[in-house]
Amino acid sequence: MEESTAPEGCGARRTTRRPLVQEKEKPSYVVSSDSDSSDDDDEWEPEKKKVGPKKKTAVSKVQKARAPTKKTPVKRKPAATRKRKGGLKCDEGSISTHFTEPGQLSTSENAGNIQDASADGQPRLQTVKEERLSMVIADKDLKRIQDGLKPEPEVTPPKKAAARRTATPKPRKPKVEKMKKDDNSDNDDFPSTSDPLGTRMKEEDDFTFGEPPQKKLKSTQHPDGLGRFIKSNKMLGEFQMHWDLAQVLSERTNIEMWVCANIINLFQDENTIPFIARYRKELINNMDADALREAHQALEEQCNVAKKAHIAIQKLKKEGKLNSHLHNALLNSRTLDEVEYVYAPFKTGSKGTKAQRARQLGLEPAAIALIETPAQLNLFSFIKPEVEGLSSLLEVQTGVQHILADMVAKDKDSLERIRKLCQHNYITLQSSLTKVTSKDGPVKDVDKFHLYHNFTANINRIQHHQILAINRGENLKILTVKVNIPDRVKDEFCRWCVNERWRPKQYARPEFMNMLRSSVEDSYKRLIYPLLCREYRSKLTSDAEKESIMMFGRNLRQLLLAAPVRGRTLMGVDPGYKHGCKLALISPTNQILHADVVYLHTGSNLAYREAEKIRSLLINYKCNTVVIGNGTACRETERYFADLIQRRFFAPLDVVYCIANEAGASIYSVSPEAAKEMPGLDPNLRSAVSIARRVQDPLAELVKIEPKHIGVGMYQHDVSQTLLKAALDSVVEECVSFVGVDINICSETLLRHIAGLNANRAKNIIDWREKNGPFINREHIKSVKGLGPKSFQQCAGFIRINQEYIKNFCSSQQNELPGNQTQGPAVGTKASAIGKQVKKKGKAAAAAASLQKPNPLDQTCIHPESYEIAMRFLTLIDGRTSDIGKLEMQNRVNAIIRAEGIEGVAKKLNTTGSTLQIILDGLCQPEGYDLRTEFDKPDFKTNIVCLEDLKIGTVLTGKVENATLFGVFVDIGVGRAGLIPMRYITEAKLSKDRRRRSLGLGPGERVEVKVISIDIRQSRITLELIRVL
Repeated sequence: MEESTAPEGCGARRTTRRPLVQEKEKPSYVVSSDSDSSDDDDEWEPEKKKVGPKKKTAVSKVQKARAPTKKTPVKRKPAATRKRKGGLKCDEGSISTHFTEPGQLSTSENAGNIQDASADGQPRLQTVKEERLSMVIADKDLKRIQDGLKPEPEVTPPKKAAARRTATPKPRKPKVEKMKKDDNSDNDDFPSTSDPLGTRMKEEDDFTFGEPPQKKLKSTQHPDGLGRFIKSNKMLGEFQMHWDLAQVLSERTNIEMWVCANIINLFQDENTIPFIARYRKELINNMDADALREAHQALEEQCNVAKKAHIAIQKLKKEGKLNSHLHNALLNSRTLDEVEYVYAPFKTGSKGTKAQRARQLGLEPAAIALIETPAQLNLFSFIKPEVEGLSSLLEVQTGVQHILADMVAKDKDSLERIRKLCQHNYITLQSSLTKVTSKDGPVKDVDKFHLYHNFTANINRIQHHQILAINRGENLKILTVKVNIPDRVKDEFCRWCVNERWRPKQYARPEFMNMLRSSVEDSYKRLIYPLLCREYRSKLTSDAEKESIMMFGRNLRQLLLAAPVRGRTLMGVDPGYKHGCKLALISPTNQILHADVVYLHTGSNLAYREAEKIRSLLINYKCNTVVIGNGTACRETERYFADLIQRRFFAPLDVVYCIANEAGASIYSVSPEAAKEMPGLDPNLRSAVSIARRVQDPLAELVKIEPKHIGVGMYQHDVSQTLLKAALDSVVEECVSFVGVDINICSETLLRHIAGLNANRAKNIIDWREKNGPFINREHIKSVKGLGPKSFQQCAGFIRINQEYIKNFCSSQQNELPGNQTQGPAVGTKASAIGKQVKKKGKAAAAAASLQKPNPLDQTCIHPESYEIAMRFLTLIDGRTSDIGKLEMQNRVNAIIRAEGIEGVAKKLNTTGSTLQIILDGLCQPEGYDLRTEFDKPDFKTNIVCLEDLKIGTVLTGKVENATLFGVFVDIGVGRAGLIPMRYITEAKLSKDRRRRSLGLGPGERVEVKVISIDIRQSRITLELIRVL
């Protein structure tokens, strides 16, 4: 046994050399050559070194056989075979053999950063690209070398002709050093994979800018160093698995590998979805918030899989049942179902399975012998008359069959075979009406499921809403559901098991073969078929729930981003019969002017008197807009107001009305938050205030209500409430953040939904504002208790500080000062306390002074981390901060963009195009810009249309009420929403800015539709989409 050591500069460890010829099982090796280079156009001449004589071994034959025949300099040395369980490491004078554990690399560092000796003896870093270029020798090449033959010639891609150099070229610095200088990255800055030399995904061959994936990784580094890459499995913490997190995430979400690595890094650094979607676009390839939310959910699921797997491992280890096979099976599991299936046989139960009881009786050796050595099996030797389960030959045979059935059901090859057979056959889901006996009494809601009384659909084509409907009917015990697998699947599987997979290795008597057949059939009927049914139904339900939650989120976003109706005095009406209609008038500044109750549906004389009361209220407060809730008595109340408007009863006012969604208003009216906001108002009248405010500022009002109570989803009560709440809260945070809030006037409820903030931080901000006065600039926010650097980074870009408000506040404070005392431009009586407390010299004094000055950029969407770039851009175009949002600024920006383009200007400013685009938007958008103005406002009406007035072919204008997976419900003003089936919503009918992945519409969007069918008896209207207005 010989030992050799590599030079210290190579980072190699002391290894043991073993001759290949003497090994019984030939190991595989990894050959990593120092001479491998990522530069295709340069030749490399090896450094001359004195090497002592060495014994010729099989390994040295590899080096000799693979050496080039010509003496001219070559680009790289050939590489030797590499496998996962071992490797050779080639040096410039020797080859040292070392063996690694499965899953480890043969180099001293992880994938992509390998230390070797350069010409000057100093270590250098070898890039991932260089390692990927190393060649792999197959096992057949090693065998040819051992037999004294030359290995097969390599097939290399054609290269560009390069001029031969006579002198030794100067050593070139690897590209990774430049990147390391820029962002201080280390060896772990690249996304890891379980196989660093493995094949890349097809999607990675050519994406956004047509660059190779590794080059893309280097070119998307953020200038602030936030684009650093980490080993993705670090997010799993102590729960490490045998798969790479970035690779699994990429496979699940169809997102490029480098983007997945960035997403993992960003979420591990506790970045929020709104912050990533707006200010880290270059790292996520311009993904939208919905795609980020899906990736985050998949990421959490994989982390949960790792956690569950390690919990199962700890339990098995504690019970002494863990072996290497189970350990690897659990660490290789990628889904919770796989973890559950591997761990299920070892769960403690009251009686255990039939196979477990048979094993406890000692029948497992008989079951194994039936497969391995059936000729030597004697079942009579297992009979024990005094033991239950072994008292007769029949009981012994039954126990052996139970063990065999369990072995078949737990066998990986058998399960793969049955799943493959199912993939090539027609598997259906069938639902039927449950038989109801007279003693059960009448069954409610049976007619609601009439479509599924005798329903059959292929599991690959069944719709998500059908799955949810069938599940609800099954839970209500109205429907019976089963999965149909053709009998030919069972027959072919049983034949394969008996004749191939579980065929005895020796001759078996006919009675043993009959036992084997019975075991396989019992395994399929009792274990495998129920397992497949559970898997299919679980997968269908999971996919349907996720799609339902996504649809709910899209509808909620559309509702939250509805355009506000500002500058109007509004009357909110909560309709009712016996208890009357609640009225509330609110001012344009959101103040409650008047609240009352009127009885409109009790009698003619009383109704006229109540109409006079309404008229006097509208005239006194100069209100010409009525908002009616869409709850009980909505249709009658709408008809009442429409009749008065048509008779010009409210003259000289031109009164109009609209219908608002009142879902959740009654729940909010009795909440502690409503009592705190409207302490002196009756709870019955608070709902009318909420209805009016939903039109005045939908976002500010709807965030007060729990999202699931808004009622714009589908089967929201049947899906996972945990996932639903997480998704909807994320949508609310996204909407509030993207719209932005004025931190000096916004409510605590709105502020807590800003990215990076929570209830405690929002309360601290409000308390600080009440104690110290308004915030002068964004840097001022750092003075709030509990708001650290990370929270500030996440929320700063979504917080606005109105410059006009600050100027007015400072002017009022200066006027209150006695004599000739003056203050700074943004110092108030209370805010100046910060300047008095901080009396330091140098940088501290400058920092304190900066807290007292307003910054015009604080009223824009530009993040403080980009202020320096924004100021350099203003210098470039000769602009001033006082021109932000004005026409002059827009002209200057448009001129330079037309001349040089966004990418050209971004390169000149040493930033990315996405960051520059945010800066341009912030500089050009007018003061007080609100992105909700791009969305639709409520439809205001003056008359009403009845269902009987409709005719087939009539073209109407309506407003989307709700969107589902099977269609869109549209309010066309007849008291009953019409349905646009999904087949009538095509991509050509949607404008480009509204084309979404679901081809759906959202609540609040105005559409033009045509009536194609009317069912007056069931009050059903079917519509066809013409266009989106």
